[in-house]
Amino acid sequence: MEEKENNSEKIQSLREMIYAAEKTLQGAKSMLLQLEGKKKVGRKKKTSAENEDGKITEGTFDGQIMIGTDGKQYPVPANYASKSKLVEGDILKLTITSDGSFIYKQIGPAERKRVIGIVNQDGEGNYFVLAENKPFRVLLASITYFKVAPGDEVTLIIPRDIDSDWGAIENILSNARQREIRENESPKAEISAKKNQSVIDEWMPDLEDLKKELKEE
Repeated sequence: MEEKENNSEKIQSLREMIYAAEKTLQGAKSMLLQLEGKKKVGRKKKTSAENEDGKITEGTFDGQIMIGTDGKQYPVPANYASKSKLVEGDILKLTITSDGSFIYKQIGPAERKRVIGIVNQDGEGNYFVLAENKPFRVLLASITYFKVAPGDEVTLIIPRDIDSDWGAIENILSNARQREIRENESPKAEISAKKNQSVIDEWMPDLEDLKKELKEE
């Protein structure tokens, strides 16, 4: 656990260093262009969400929230995270507009892999998916969106290079309730078939006698 925390701190520190270096490089290029008397070419126009009154920050998704490069925690709407199938390690850009709205955009997806698991629920009502002999926590919004229940088999997206405790449900493969109904109906159908066969066997001798009588007549 301690090693995992140390690695997470190192990763976050490296991301912050890269972010700071990129900002410094952009500033240096801008100063060089001004000294050379040149104008910037192909500069992206500011959108309404990126005006002077807005604030833009970047950060890393940890499975529930975004940890900004400024060290602050920012809430990520569960519905957005669920539908976008965000996983731990994804890089997000957050624009806080002048009216206080939060607009997220995924700008650096983490490497992913898919696993198959079974939906479960602990004693406190929290959902998780058991895959590769490990329980992965999932957002309640994913459970609601896919309408899954304990026992359902699902495809789960998890980070490829991060030992994450979180996963994102991608698809439902089989429904536990439907399987239970099929299993319960199968014995009933078998019993019914056996009863029908028993009735036929019971009447067979009488049918043979009837055939003989008809021939004799």
